[in-house]
Amino acid sequence: WRVCLAHRFEEPRQPYGAADVPLRDVLRHIGLALRYFRWWYKKTRIEKKSAFIDLLYAVPLQQIYGCPLGGIGGGTITRGWRGEFCRWQLNPGIYHYETVIADQFTVCLRCKGQTVYQQVLSVERPSTLQGWNWGYCGHYAFYHALYPRAWMVYELPGQNVVLTCRQVSPVIPHDYKDSSLPVGVFIWEVENGRDEDVDVSIMFSLQNGTGTKEDRSGGHWNEPFAFEKEGERVAGVLLHHCTRVNPFTLAISAREKAGMGVTHLTAFNPAGSGREVWQDLLQDGRLDSPAGKSRPTEKGEVTAAAVCASCRVPALGHRTLELALAWDMPCVHFGSKEKLHFRRYTRFFGSGGDAAPALSHHALTHYEEWERKIEAWQKPILENSQLPSWYKSALFNELYFVTDGGTIWVELPPDCCAEDLRGPAGAGLSHLLPVLREYGRFAYLEGQEYRMYNTYDVHFYASFALVMLWPKLQISLQYDIAVTVVNEDVQPRQYLMCGQTAQVKLKNVVPHDIGDPGDEPWQRVNAYLMHDTADWKDLNLKFVLQVYRDYCLTRDSVYLRDMWPVCQAVMESELKFDTDNDGLIENGGFADQTYDAWVVNGASAYCGGLWLAAVCMMCKMAEVLGDAEIQQKYTDILSKGKEAFERMLWNGKYYNYDSSGSDTSSSIMSDQCAGQWFLGACGLDQGEFEVFPKSHVVSALKTIFEKNVMSFAGGTMGAVNGMRPNGVPDTSSVQSDEVWIGVVYALAATMIQEGLVEEGFHTAEGCYRTVWERLGMAFQTPEAYREKKVYRSLAYMRPLSIWSMQLALERRASQAPAPTQSPQVPIHP
Repeated sequence: WRVCLAHRFEEPRQPYGAADVPLRDVLRHIGLALRYFRWWYKKTRIEKKSAFIDLLYAVPLQQIYGCPLGGIGGGTITRGWRGEFCRWQLNPGIYHYETVIADQFTVCLRCKGQTVYQQVLSVERPSTLQGWNWGYCGHYAFYHALYPRAWMVYELPGQNVVLTCRQVSPVIPHDYKDSSLPVGVFIWEVENGRDEDVDVSIMFSLQNGTGTKEDRSGGHWNEPFAFEKEGERVAGVLLHHCTRVNPFTLAISAREKAGMGVTHLTAFNPAGSGREVWQDLLQDGRLDSPAGKSRPTEKGEVTAAAVCASCRVPALGHRTLELALAWDMPCVHFGSKEKLHFRRYTRFFGSGGDAAPALSHHALTHYEEWERKIEAWQKPILENSQLPSWYKSALFNELYFVTDGGTIWVELPPDCCAEDLRGPAGAGLSHLLPVLREYGRFAYLEGQEYRMYNTYDVHFYASFALVMLWPKLQISLQYDIAVTVVNEDVQPRQYLMCGQTAQVKLKNVVPHDIGDPGDEPWQRVNAYLMHDTADWKDLNLKFVLQVYRDYCLTRDSVYLRDMWPVCQAVMESELKFDTDNDGLIENGGFADQTYDAWVVNGASAYCGGLWLAAVCMMCKMAEVLGDAEIQQKYTDILSKGKEAFERMLWNGKYYNYDSSGSDTSSSIMSDQCAGQWFLGACGLDQGEFEVFPKSHVVSALKTIFEKNVMSFAGGTMGAVNGMRPNGVPDTSSVQSDEVWIGVVYALAATMIQEGLVEEGFHTAEGCYRTVWERLGMAFQTPEAYREKKVYRSLAYMRPLSIWSMQLALERRASQAPAPTQSPQVPIHP
């Protein structure tokens, strides 16, 4: 358990400041504040839609979350670490944070024909279902999570019986079938310490819905089911939730085996006392199992169902009960309701809305295989004694966001053609259609509060998790981005920060994101309207860097060939930012990169470093593809740019924030080596490919460790984004004195790449201890926090960058850099 996130159920929640900072600090200028408020009022009060970033109503922090249930792209249901079902994301990108009190597990123990113990396994004492025995003592329960699994251990007081509920979701690297399934399995291990047999029943109750007002909209109904295939039988109840848009079916079920009984209750009122349910179970440890469907609910009425699995556990013996939760929302509309999308799992289980029984059966008969694969994946890391326990916990538990990031994974329509996807300008993407047909379209939110899909400047950091574990999803995402690059959106829009109107998307420019779940993602990109991102300096570069990094890790030469003309186009577009032709781009005196509230002017360590790394990778890709002309072009640019970068930004210890000569130009930016980070990940950081002198990189990283890490919060909270040379945080912007967890993990990876392993682990540990332990933000890692207990943007994409630490460690363990001499790949097949 040392590597798991662990809680005793009675652990007190810790107070933590509300996220009231962004509106006060970011919107300092009254004109911008008024523009934002007018836009917000129209969006939320008149159009009745959600804001892509709601600065007026941040999601409140609840220190209750545990491991989410479900695979990739089919929606998620999160269980809290005290066992409650408390965060729901079934509609793509839309979250509900209600704890549904009827969703519970209840245990019944019987000896010699008499019920001796019956208890809801919850510490809650609700105002409904008061006919049930609530208030389980948290002192006797423990929670452990190592994503995608979790364990809840219940020591039943006075009974000499221990229950362990193991929760499993099918999140399996390099698996593109079962990893898409909207299911979770609960394996109940029962240990009987008595010297007599005990009959044990586990009842799983569930409300029809997610705890929102739609639960009372009427027309919902339940029905029992049994599903048998290849000699294996499961039984349970289907809860049909019949909303006008995106209807779905929930299924609770149990596996029937020799000596195991499965009974059910089709419907009961979760808003009542629940006494009839309680007495039914109390009487004989079973439920009545009525036949037939329930009547549809009336408006204002709610309904629930229950399934009970029972077995006899011999004296001093052990038995297992297996239950499952599945949900089937096969066809979804986004907020615009323009297009119907079919989720990935419908390829295997159909789109008719009747897949819940088959999903339940598949989950209960395949979870053992899933666990074997999960253990084979995790075991080498868990058993590596050189890795600290906190790192193992962070590495796997941060992966929750791959499924619980509003994630959607959909199939292409069967009649989709290449022209539908790319338009006339994208003819060079020869394998766009085959890739998307085979692996579908994948998108996840920037954050649960920042409702933009595939926010690209942030995905740059998070993408290591995808390319290392589900590389085909990264390739698919890149093809989608490439399509948007070669096309343009001429629709005008006013941007809030500047109050100016511009085209939503320019040709040969990487988009900021591929859309808002409240609109129509992929169809209308760039939901972000704080800035006109056509002038951002980092987006194009991050595309190029990811293309070569992806090729380096996958050796997918077809992908590299397809992306090569797109890389050339975005780099040509980027060249206009080199205004003095010195081989180095300049920032524009506004927040024109991922630090979108931190102004940068002239040559800069962050964007300049990304630029030089991208130029280096253009040289390398040109070499691999045999394009001598382009190779020479970028070799010349790189030679000039390296000299300008060192001359304008190196100060003898680190690279200055920018070259503007302002009061904060000499600030120490924790992310100043981002370009080197990607170069090192690809083995392009030495010899002929050494862009930044090794001695300078190591000096900069040591300075960051001394100043941004150890001189901030006593070295216990990671690295602050900006630090003045005198050891005081840079407070020139709302972002400069924040800690960005995803940036810290990337920084730690860079340190490990450069041999500063101890410093890298210490730096990253500060973030893990702060977020997952001290501040109780498990499974909702924010984008940022400050020293004085203020956070921003709960449940964020960027911390998935921790997988770059694992890549750095694997590279280091192999004692060999990535090959720099690659076989040539012809530009034309």
